[in-house]
Amino acid sequence: MAKSEETSSSSSSRPWESYHTVYTNAKAGMDGVDKEKVQRVVYEMSKGSKYFENEERKEAYMKQKIENMRAQRAKLKPADISHYQRVADKRIAELEATRDLTRTWLHVDMDAFYAAVETLSNPSLKGRPMAVGTMSMISTANYEARKFGVRAAMPGFIACKLCPELIFVPTDFKKYTYYSDLTRKAVFQEYDPNFMAASLDEAYLDITNVCKERDITVAEVTEELRQNVYKATGLTCSAGVAPNRLLAKVCSDINKPNGQFLLPNNRAAIMTFISSLPIRKIGGIGKVTEHILKDVFEIKTCEDLLQKSSFFCALFSPSSADFFISVGLGLGGTDAPQVRSRKSMSNERTFSSTKDETFFHQKLVELSEMLSADMEKEGLHGRTLTLKLKTASFEVKTRALTLQSAIRSSKDILKHASKLLKAELPVSLRLIGLRMSHFNEDKDGTLSDPTQRTLLNYIKPGDDNTNLVDDEHSDVRYHSESHCYTYTNPSCDPLSELNDNNEQVVEDNGLEDHECKDQLNAVKSSEFDAQGTETHSLEGRNQDQLTMIDFSENETGSSSSHHKEALIWLEDYKCSLCGVELPPSFLEERQEHADFHLAEKMQMEEESAHTYRNLPLKNRMRQKEAVVGQSKGRKKLKQSPSNGKHIPIDAFFSKASHKL
Repeated sequence: MAKSEETSSSSSSRPWESYHTVYTNAKAGMDGVDKEKVQRVVYEMSKGSKYFENEERKEAYMKQKIENMRAQRAKLKPADISHYQRVADKRIAELEATRDLTRTWLHVDMDAFYAAVETLSNPSLKGRPMAVGTMSMISTANYEARKFGVRAAMPGFIACKLCPELIFVPTDFKKYTYYSDLTRKAVFQEYDPNFMAASLDEAYLDITNVCKERDITVAEVTEELRQNVYKATGLTCSAGVAPNRLLAKVCSDINKPNGQFLLPNNRAAIMTFISSLPIRKIGGIGKVTEHILKDVFEIKTCEDLLQKSSFFCALFSPSSADFFISVGLGLGGTDAPQVRSRKSMSNERTFSSTKDETFFHQKLVELSEMLSADMEKEGLHGRTLTLKLKTASFEVKTRALTLQSAIRSSKDILKHASKLLKAELPVSLRLIGLRMSHFNEDKDGTLSDPTQRTLLNYIKPGDDNTNLVDDEHSDVRYHSESHCYTYTNPSCDPLSELNDNNEQVVEDNGLEDHECKDQLNAVKSSEFDAQGTETHSLEGRNQDQLTMIDFSENETGSSSSHHKEALIWLEDYKCSLCGVELPPSFLEERQEHADFHLAEKMQMEEESAHTYRNLPLKNRMRQKEAVVGQSKGRKKLKQSPSNGKHIPIDAFFSKASHKL
């Protein structure tokens, strides 16, 4: 009791000690930083701001999640724990049997990439504390700045408080992309033609074959690769070598900057390495997961994960339990990844909070051009455009639009993005992002059946002088050029809480382990999961039970009323439509899975319509007669008396007949 009061007293006199954000987590080059000073400065500079309020909400959410997990653990009886321990032991043996020590993976990570490129362009910056970014947000910092506690994803005004001599350099992504391409084409492909590019500044290479073919050691190949990167670009990199990708990434961070670390392909060496490794060093374990594991299960190292494996089998989904057990065994990916068609492409930019609509338009122009260039590079055309906005209060909103024909030009993207943004104005923003999905398989920007008619062919085009109803009483929103016709009645719509204007988001940057990457999450309803990634929350729903994605909300033209199905993540990991299991942390995979079902659904509708049109006239008449026959004998529903507040359906359709 006395200890508790002492802790409480200390917390009230030194509140920054309990204030943990992504900025207080150490990165490479920050080992000697005074963490208490950094915490105090971040706390004092953030206090009272919108960011501070958002962090407090996230902290309260995390504490509630921890308490819920504690309550679930307390319900477990000794017999339950014994049962789940047997389940865990069996699963450990099964996973151990999959261990592959025949491959050698190398993870390359460029050292402070953005900052290093800027220093190469301007040698006068060498040896001086420098950050790439603005007073609003830092993309990365060089190692001189990291000694003061300055790091990526930190607001510039806080960084200036930690390091008054800090020099700011604006971002130049064309320059970074150029040097990234140099490393890939001039170096990485020589060692592994099928290398995996994780981002602009890091990649995974399978060097098993090159070591055998050239009859040289792993250490020699790694040293040679790093030297070749320096010769080609003038930049240094660090490397980690291990039997799988998960461990290789951990190893590349050990001797940063400009160093390498090799973990032998030996089980004993792997288990020794893993035994003392902090859980936060593992990719996929962020701030929220770390606190849950520490505060609920007293797990601090990867070795502890195996000792507490029974709780994972009892309280977590099978996928999450497998992940934790695999980490405890030091298991990771070893097979060459299968080539998958891209499901989406996105860009986003962060800036100082502003209400300047001209500035918003400039950002949309930049993002549209970048997105168009990326799509052109891969020969893609997309139909679904999503706009992501982060407000001054850190609330995240998304608005999506599905077009009748696929687009790629920056002009088309900008036109539709501007209409989506206009629906949110006026607003104070700090981030804008664009995402394109539902790519056309033919890659020529045309529908699979250009003769297919949709409801839009029969709807009257409106104009500014035509008012079907009084705007004051209307729930119909019409966007003529974007072809977005929606009717909303919040009083009877069970999914009205998914309205974009009310969508709330909690965000955790705890997984920041390299420079800020452009990523847009368009999943509209998933929980703030145990992995601590940025997700959208649904108010009023039990997120421990399911996560739902509504396919019908953004579809236009070809959507049918009887196809308004929803993808539900049963028990937060199993797809209700096909049974595929994906843990909450697999945000990108979940989005791709949702996009797959959406594309599948729309393709089925198109194929169904195409099949009907190709039927002989006699067969089509039989189908119509069958439908008419079924309708006979049914009582006609009386029309409700008009009270002047409803629009007759005929008002939306033109009188001209359209032949099939």
